[in-house]
Amino acid sequence: MMDMTEREAETMQAHGAYWKRLAEAGTAIAFGPVADPKGGWGVGIIAVTDDDELRRLQNGDPAIRESLGMKYEAYPMPTVVAGSRPQQPASS
Repeated sequence: MMDMTEREAETMQAHGAYWKRLAEAGTAIAFGPVADPKGGWGVGIIAVTDDDELRRLQNGDPAIRESLGMKYEAYPMPTVVAGSRPQQPASS
């Protein structure tokens, strides 16, 4: 987002760092910005045990605490199919 204020940019940096820590802990499986031509937003796949944990993680997000106008929409995934990319041989 090219039109962010300094406060918004700092908050979004903290937002990314927050979710990176959760990814390193294994709670956030994947997250990142979506290049939607209609406007920026992000997506995350997280592993939580219940709705209380989900709300705690959402409410702990710096972008929510700073009231930038962000919001979450959360939907359960009753079945998850995960794959892995084949490893490419190292170039010599």
